Amino acid sequence: MKNIVVLISGNGSNLQAIIDACRSNKIAGNIVAVFSNKAAAYGLERAKLADIPAYFIDPNQFKDRTAYDEALIEQIDAYQPDIVVLAGFMRILSPTFVTHYQHRLLNIHPSLLPKYPGLHTHRQVLANKESFHGVTVHFVTEKLDGGPMIIQARIPVLPDDTEQSLQTRIQKEEYRIYPLAISWLAQERLKMDNNQAFLDDIALFDNLD
Repeated sequence: MKNIVVLISGNGSNLQAIIDACRSNKIAGNIVAVFSNKAAAYGLERAKLADIPAYFIDPNQFKDRTAYDEALIEQIDAYQPDIVVLAGFMRILSPTFVTHYQHRLLNIHPSLLPKYPGLHTHRQVLANKESFHGVTVHFVTEKLDGGPMIIQARIPVLPDDTEQSLQTRIQKEEYRIYPLAISWLAQERLKMDNNQAFLDDIALFDNLD
């Protein structure tokens, strides 16, 4: 069983989906700790309700991003993680952090990458009158939302969709595909090599760089 550490900043609904997947044996691993950069993140309560150690680490106590990330690494490493999962962790990670967890660091982003990296993806999809929207799980690299893609889910954009309705429908797909990608990594079926994701040694997406 793999040790999984999850980083959050908010409600923690993806965290809950991962907790549920671990407890139903859909993921060959256990969440051993949850960390947040926000004291009020409800995801911390979700972790506590599931008897998972949960920690708030205050960025304001550190001189810069690298100092914060080095402290975060030290606390994460105490749990000997095999996999580190970003589940709504709203901080840009330093190269120090990304390099330390390279090949075992995952993120989920609410767009069909490489379209719409960064924030406000639902708003951009509506403004550009896209026919489809979606969500992407990817390995994390130093390029923001630009690491090797692992799995995507796609939904049609409906005529009466709003940012909120898109978010609600996208989240349902997130709760489905994120635990799946984590399970592949936990089973050692998923790997990153030469900025490419492979499942059972088969490339998942063309290398976009």
